[in-house]
Amino acid sequence: MDEVPGSLGTSASFSLRIGQTMFSSASLLFMSLGVEFYSYTAFCYLVTIMGLVIPWSFSLALVDGYSVLLKCPIRQPGILLIIVVGDWVLSTLTLAAACSTASVVDLLLSTHGSFCPPKLCSSCQRWLV
Repeated sequence: MDEVPGSLGTSASFSLRIGQTMFSSASLLFMSLGVEFYSYTAFCYLVTIMGLVIPWSFSLALVDGYSVLLKCPIRQPGILLIIVVGDWVLSTLTLAAACSTASVVDLLLSTHGSFCPPKLCSSCQRWLV
């Protein structure tokens, strides 16, 4: 049976999973270093999703590395189904988080800072005092 590049248990899959782990970690790091990222739900959502992607990708990188060392790619249909469904769900959630974060950044850049009409802010601040 021919080996598909990037399939589970190959060196290409291992390098892709390591890259996914590194870029997810970088995304989480840069979002966490941002000042007041928690003020916007979209940024919190991105941080949450990256917090799920990192252990998923790292654990699959470990499985790939182990399979490469043993030279025994994983071919069990049940395991492959779990990995495909997990990747599909996390990729959909990551796309949603990236799109929502991009829309919030676009909104903040077009309003030059905080998006709070003066009338609304003054009425909310009156309740907080």
